[in-house]
Amino acid sequence: MFVSLGSIIGSGWLFGALAAAQLAGPAAIVSWVIGMVMAMLIALTYAEVGTMFPHSGGIARYPHYSFGSFASFNLGWANWLGVAAAAPIEVLATVQYATNYLPWLERVEAGVPVLTVPGLAISIALMAVFVVINALGVRFFARINNILVWWKVAVIVVVIVALLATSFHTDHFTGYGGFAPTGMSGIFGAITGGGIAVAYGGFQQAISLAGESRRPQRDVPLTVIGSLLVAGVLYIALQIAFIGAIPTSALTSGGWTTAGTHFSTAGDAVAQFGPLAAVASALGMGWLATLLYADAIVSPSDTGMIYMGTTARMSYAMGRNANAPSGLAKLSRTGVPWVGLVLAFVVGCFFFLPFPGWQKLIGFQVSATLISFGSGPVVLLAMRKQLPGMNRPFRLRAARTIAFLALWVCNLTLYWTGWSVTWKIMAVVLIGFALFGLARWRTRGARTPVDLRYGWWILLWYAGITLISYLGSYPANSEHAGNLGVLNTATALVANALLAVLVLAVAVRIAPANALLGDWSQTTEEPEPVPHP
Repeated sequence: MFVSLGSIIGSGWLFGALAAAQLAGPAAIVSWVIGMVMAMLIALTYAEVGTMFPHSGGIARYPHYSFGSFASFNLGWANWLGVAAAAPIEVLATVQYATNYLPWLERVEAGVPVLTVPGLAISIALMAVFVVINALGVRFFARINNILVWWKVAVIVVVIVALLATSFHTDHFTGYGGFAPTGMSGIFGAITGGGIAVAYGGFQQAISLAGESRRPQRDVPLTVIGSLLVAGVLYIALQIAFIGAIPTSALTSGGWTTAGTHFSTAGDAVAQFGPLAAVASALGMGWLATLLYADAIVSPSDTGMIYMGTTARMSYAMGRNANAPSGLAKLSRTGVPWVGLVLAFVVGCFFFLPFPGWQKLIGFQVSATLISFGSGPVVLLAMRKQLPGMNRPFRLRAARTIAFLALWVCNLTLYWTGWSVTWKIMAVVLIGFALFGLARWRTRGARTPVDLRYGWWILLWYAGITLISYLGSYPANSEHAGNLGVLNTATALVANALLAVLVLAVAVRIAPANALLGDWSQTTEEPEPVPHP
């Protein structure tokens, strides 16, 4: 529970309230509610399978059980990229807040903070700290994480109470463009562009660490549901407090679309580098601003450490699947996938180069993670076909309906990231196909089956996602984004629903009659278990 909650409460709470309000206005509250429900639907599809197979890196391994190498590698590749980008995102958040008192860490380019050369060096050093802590073993990490999560929750509660008690303007919810100044387009866009989807995506830690829990049959469903509910309440309350507390002077110049740019005499940089701290300073709460600057080191760092370990476990799972180098499955004496940990550090540092700022990396991370989450509803229904008599410690009711809704949610969230992000993530997917082919060529002496006949449904899914995005109207200024703008909000909802139905029907139909478990059900080689609290 604490690992998942610590993953959900990271940089999203430090920047999400402002970013979501700029996109949706006061209706950002609705965005957080919708985002929580959407994440819950996806998480529930994993809860059943996660208790059946409590294996480390499960999100990368379950597609392998149902559809074989082709599907599992390409879905695992997307998921690996998504979690590998998470630790750099948290580092960038820490550095961005620190720029308020160390201005040489970042500079503003085209209205967006980006790293300087010294800032890049500090960011790489923070990534190295994450590696060291994870390398000491999950027992050591769990003790640190429990303390940090209590700290993070306490700070959020203090911020919410302080903002509500000090300044709360009810007219902010109806004036300055109204409750939803950008309509449904802004509400949906805030889920991706406001960091909401990134924040709630932390539920996956319960699945990735299922093999290291003493009681996964109880812990997995309680964790995915409980962590989302707790975090959702905190995030929604924070958004309400932020909207009511923001200085009215920040809204008068242009309403919510430019909110947060005039918090103090220091100018735009204060709001850009630390919006919540800027609000606290503008309201005369210097003590709260100081607390926020301190938490900007603690909260993202804790989440970054969690995701660093998750990335290593995803590498471990792909190595165990035998469709990636077997060296990725090597464990250290402390039970840590150390090769995957080193790889996560190297690739994570490379993310700083094309995405040298928090805002620049968010869209990519959302898309990569959501592609991998699409395997949950598909595998759930495939397992019902393949293993009907297997014990299910947690059996999901209305599985077909929830699986459809979960895949529809994935499709919609990918669509809301906009064409400018979709075509880039699909280019990365093509790289994944090339890597799969290279891995197959290098292991031609000891090949496992490609299983294309079971996994080609992902080609249909990728093609559908790309086509709908190209025909769509996200972002709102689609005439400048390269897509056609043919689909409006309503028709896009229908198109993504039809795609979900088609993909589920095809995937379940072509899935093998029996799950491709191999020796997985007998394996005892897992990273060391998380200690009992």
